[in-house]
Amino acid sequence: MFTSLLFSAPISRALGTFTVCLERTVAAVAITGAALLVAQPAVAQDVWITPEKPFVEFDNGREFIVIERDQNPDSTIPEFFSQTSRQCPPFCIQPMDAGPGVITIGELEVLEFMEEYVTEGRGAIIDARLREWYDRGTIPGAVNLSFTTFENPETNPFMSPVLTLLGGVEDAATGWDFSNALDLVVFCNGIWCGQSHRAISNLLAIGYPGEKIRYYRGGMQGWLSVGLTVETPTVPTQ
Repeated sequence: MFTSLLFSAPISRALGTFTVCLERTVAAVAITGAALLVAQPAVAQDVWITPEKPFVEFDNGREFIVIERDQNPDSTIPEFFSQTSRQCPPFCIQPMDAGPGVITIGELEVLEFMEEYVTEGRGAIIDARLREWYDRGTIPGAVNLSFTTFENPETNPFMSPVLTLLGGVEDAATGWDFSNALDLVVFCNGIWCGQSHRAISNLLAIGYPGEKIRYYRGGMQGWLSVGLTVETPTVPTQ
């Protein structure tokens, strides 16, 4: 599950998906899916995000995207994410600290990041899981950039174009300049998933500033546990 798939067909497709999605994010073009809610909720809401905020919406340049909580009082977390005792390794509890300068955040901070960074083209939400996990559902607007993408920098042909899309500038003499790079939120399946940590470690090793990275430790399990909107990817895999 956690072995490197670099240069494999799934990763190549994932990189193609990332290129399309990140360009759309920076250009404020909509990324929608079957479960992504667009326009304001049509029914009264009893389950709000906070006492002051029933839902989160932002203009991405073409339409309003709305993220809210499931209004069904009988809803429960999907069975897969209710499992508590996966074998470790690889499913080990992850530390709060993801690296120097990196801030660990929760759901409310992810939503604020959408409103303040993604909508202005200054940030991107990175789903660091392998494609098979991403296809099951992701945070609306997230781009699938597997933790394997940044491995083996000396031989990885995807490294340069991906870092360029993130706003890095490559200099043959001095290496990468990330001073104008995007701010990132990185997540995976949850506190027992090491894919985010591995992605962040790879980014830091390349020189990406920790101050531009936020680690959403709760991941998909945390997101689902509070009933927030989930997007089913619709970008073609071929």
